Amino acid sequence: MIDPESMAQLRKELRERMVEDRKLLEELRAEVRSGLGGARRIMPRQTTAVSLVGTDGGNNRVEFDPFMAQLIRVVDSSNNEYCLEVVTPTSDLVALSKRHLEDGSAKSPLGKMMKFLGVTFLWELSPMIKKPPATPSPSWVQVYRELTEWAVLFSLLREKDYGTDTVIVWDGLLRSKVFSTTLFADLRKGIEEALRAQKAKRRNIYVVGVAKHSKVLQRYRLAMMLEGTMRTDYPCYADVSRELEQNAYVWSEYARGGEVETGEVNKFVAGKMFFVKFGGRPRDPIWPVDLLETQLSDAQLIFGSLLADAIEGFPVPFYPRCLQRAHENAALVDFDMDILQQGIVNAIRESLGESAPVLDELALIDADPAGKRYG
Repeated sequence: MIDPESMAQLRKELRERMVEDRKLLEELRAEVRSGLGGARRIMPRQTTAVSLVGTDGGNNRVEFDPFMAQLIRVVDSSNNEYCLEVVTPTSDLVALSKRHLEDGSAKSPLGKMMKFLGVTFLWELSPMIKKPPATPSPSWVQVYRELTEWAVLFSLLREKDYGTDTVIVWDGLLRSKVFSTTLFADLRKGIEEALRAQKAKRRNIYVVGVAKHSKVLQRYRLAMMLEGTMRTDYPCYADVSRELEQNAYVWSEYARGGEVETGEVNKFVAGKMFFVKFGGRPRDPIWPVDLLETQLSDAQLIFGSLLADAIEGFPVPFYPRCLQRAHENAALVDFDMDILQQGIVNAIRESLGESAPVLDELALIDADPAGKRYG
């Protein structure tokens, strides 16, 4: 523990630092005044909202798994499953690539996206997936998961027939840094083409990305409260300027939109950020939300369509319920997790052959002896 004298000195230095840094807060308030659009009231609309979300082994803790198997699963808020597969950090990337695309024939949503982008192998899709025989990083599985989610979204937009106008809610912001070179920009153009094709069939499909956290909101939250920004007694939204985004991100290219005509081309961003408050009280939560740049003129319609769904949000209040349902559907818990755990054990038992009885001995050993003292 810190002794009283040290604590007093620490408090004194904290006060001095806060006084010295008060200038920074004033600068943030000035940035909010100039870079955040005025709050606009959200008017209710009636549109179908469907969300899509993926889960992997990192979200579902497996008690015993020496091979670090990862479950890649993508479902939506209606519990439709679009992908279910198991990979490990040491999976054969050539075989995995051919599982999706072989001899120009696409076998899955990911394979269709790879074919559209003109790549044959996974390591051509992302620089974070190393080409064999290079030793792969275990984190490539999370990249693979994100690529799969984008592929499912792409497939839903290009292939599904919708019976009514629909808002598709993406879990997170509409931007990514996992794609190679300009492939994400090519994917963005493919998404926009798919939306135009849907519109030609008299269906308006909207894509919106909703995040729980953002460095932009984190940086400006206090300044916004001091300025009284969005502290309204009705649901509202505000346009976030690119300058505010760039001030918050370490890498400015993560805030570079298609409207930038000079400098480096936009390779990572498909969305324009807004701050949105779905609740009708001044202190209700504010969420960072991305709209496709080609759908900015429909902001009022899109937010109005999400309003009724977000008001019913549970257990997270004033957060789109469709997104929360998708998370619930994607998570493996209770009986499903028990089945997965037993499936892993049975697979290991088969691979061990005559040595399989050691698993029974292992089951009798306490895996966490320190838990009795610190649990």
